Amino acid sequence: MATDTTTRSATSAASFEASITRLTEIVEQLERGDLPLEESLRLFEEGVKLSRTSQARLDSAQKKVEELLRVDADGNATTAPFPTTDG
Repeated sequence: MATDTTTRSATSAASFEASITRLTEIVEQLERGDLPLEESLRLFEEGVKLSRTSQARLDSAQKKVEELLRVDADGNATTAPFPTTDG
């Protein structure tokens, strides 16, 4: 099962990177200002979706890091079950 988790992590990272790359492409296309209105709106909508998804992934990663760095009142590292998601 560790292999599945590793594969899922690699896929998530690649998906995040792909989302950021696509978002950059969209911004560059919109900044040129040479697209018809309908195409601009379609790209803008796609960009908003990518931005929200990417932000959610970043928020999730931040929560995981905070959980991993948690300490108790005496400065000792604490442990807790780490929730995983499928798919």
